[in-house]
Amino acid sequence: MKKGQIFLIPCPLGEHAPMSVLPLTVLKVIEATNHYVVEHEKNARRFIKSIYPQKNQADLKLSTINKFTDPLEVPELIRPCLEGFDLGIISDAGCPGVADPGAEVIHMAHKNGIKVVPLVGPSSILLALMSSGLNGQKFAFHGYLPIDKDERKQSLKQLEKQSQQEGQTQIFIETPYRNNQLLEAMTTHLKADTQLCVACNLTLQDEFILSKEIRQWQPAAHDLHKRPCIFLFLAK
Repeated sequence: MKKGQIFLIPCPLGEHAPMSVLPLTVLKVIEATNHYVVEHEKNARRFIKSIYPQKNQADLKLSTINKFTDPLEVPELIRPCLEGFDLGIISDAGCPGVADPGAEVIHMAHKNGIKVVPLVGPSSILLALMSSGLNGQKFAFHGYLPIDKDERKQSLKQLEKQSQQEGQTQIFIETPYRNNQLLEAMTTHLKADTQLCVACNLTLQDEFILSKEIRQWQPAAHDLHKRPCIFLFLAK
């Protein structure tokens, strides 16, 4: 039996018309695909309906994967492909497999000889890097910094040293309700001439991208609370 393919289906980064930021290929794949692995079923069903309203929701077969998923359950998620059906992976926002639990399914697909097809769509990490003016030739995404203040300070100092030695742009995200605290920590503990960029609500109407040296930042002038942000810095 011929195996199905896995399509990595990107989502918009916020609440606006999906097809304003997604290519027509996404619509065609969703039109033809009924099997999905998703982060949250409700969000995925709403997204699929917004892309292709004619799709019969009763035909959809959705499995979920998130941080609570037992690794032993992952092989079962690719079963539709082994039975000849195409499978779509949908994150809550952005591109599947990038800072996203869907990577585990993709890894399992490669182990089983299943073709993986990434579709074009918005990645907040790459959009932030593109617009930052920082080094796009050498960079690292670190996910979340430690919550503990002392550990966070130590981590920032270590990564700043690495950035200075290697010319590497350091990239982070934070839980939106802790954005202001992270910005305050960066402007407090990083060197005055380190370049910091904050990219917020990317692709949305109130998109905010600001890149300048630490000495020029005034954290109190920017309220980032509960706004999805990417933080980047490059040490001189």
